[in-house]
Amino acid sequence: MGTLAPLFPLAALLLATAGMTLSLKINTPEQDKFEKAQEDSVRLPCTFELAPGDNGTLIIEWILLPKDNLQSDKTILQFYGGAISSDSGMSSRVHFTSADPRDGDGSMEITGLKLSDSGSYQCRVSKFPGGDNKKLLLTVSVKPGRMKCYADGVTEIGRDIKLKCESEGTPPLIYSWQRMTGNKRLPAATNPELGVLLFKNASEEFSGTYKCTAENRVGSDSCLLVLTVYHPSNVAGTIAGAVIGTLLALLLVALIIFCCCRKQKEKKYEKEVHHEIREDVAPPKSRTSTARSFIGSNHSSLGSLSPSNMDGYAKAQYSHIPTEEFERPPSSAPNYSTSKYNPLPVNSHKNSGITVV
Repeated sequence: MGTLAPLFPLAALLLATAGMTLSLKINTPEQDKFEKAQEDSVRLPCTFELAPGDNGTLIIEWILLPKDNLQSDKTILQFYGGAISSDSGMSSRVHFTSADPRDGDGSMEITGLKLSDSGSYQCRVSKFPGGDNKKLLLTVSVKPGRMKCYADGVTEIGRDIKLKCESEGTPPLIYSWQRMTGNKRLPAATNPELGVLLFKNASEEFSGTYKCTAENRVGSDSCLLVLTVYHPSNVAGTIAGAVIGTLLALLLVALIIFCCCRKQKEKKYEKEVHHEIREDVAPPKSRTSTARSFIGSNHSSLGSLSPSNMDGYAKAQYSHIPTEEFERPPSSAPNYSTSKYNPLPVNSHKNSGITVV
C-alpha cells in the first residue's frame, strides 16, 4: 500500500490530461496569415473536434478584433444552434463554407475583399462545457495596375535615354524590363525598384519593343513601349525655318492692316467729295416750269405785236420752241386756258395764211 501511494497523484494527472484531450478543440491551420488582392476572395479555416462530454448548444462565431483597446469586438458571422446570422455591413460578402457547420467545419469565406477588411479575425467555437478559439491575420492589398511606360528625354543617337514605367499598387513594387524584339540583351544600368532602364550613348540598334512588368505580393501587371532611336535633327535649319515663317506671318498681318486702312481712307474721301458737290451745285429746274415761263413770255410778246409784223415773229420765234414739251400726248399737255395774264382782244388777223387769236 505504501508503494502505491505515490502513484495516485500521477494517475490523477493522467486522467486530467485525458479529460482535456477529450474536450472541444480547434485544429491548428496550416497558416495563420493571409494576404489577398482587393476584389479577390479568401477562405479563413476553422475546423474543430467535439468531445463526448460536450452536450450543450453549438456556437460558432467569427470576430473581427479591434485595432486598439478603445473599440469593441465586432461579430462578423455566427452559427447558434442551427441559425446563421451575419453583420449587416458584410452580410452579402461572408458565409460559412460548409452547408452545416455542425459537421466540424466552421470555416468562413469573404468575397469582394476591400482594404477595410484587413485585420485580425478570431474563430470561437463553444459547446458546453468545452470551448476553443484561434486567431488569423488578413491583409488586403492592391495589386499592380494602370501601368504606364514612356521614354524620358530625346531619343536621338548619341544621347542617354531612360525608359521608365510606373504602376499603382501596394508597395513594395518590383519592376523588370524585357526586350521583345531584336537583340534580347539589356544594359546593366537598371533599377528594379524605380522601374528605370538606362541606355548610355544610344544607337539605332537599341530601337525595338520593350516590356515592363510590375509585381508585388498579390499580383502583377505589364505594359509595352516601342522605342525608336533616330538621327539628330538639323537644329539650325529648324530655327531658321521658324524665324522665316514668323517674319512672313508678321509681313502678311502688316499688309492686311495697310489695305484695310487705305480702304477706310478712300471711303472717307468719297463721302467728303459727294457732300461738297451736293452743297455747291444748285438743283436743276423742272422742265414744266421752264416751259411755262417760256410760253408766258411769248404770250406777253404777242400782246404787243401788230398784225403786220406777226408773220416774221411767228416764223422766227415758233421755230425755237422746244419740241420736247409739245410732243407729249394731249392728256399730259398743260392747260393754259386760265392764265394770270389778260386775254388778248378777240380779233382775227390773217397774215400769210396764219390766224392769230
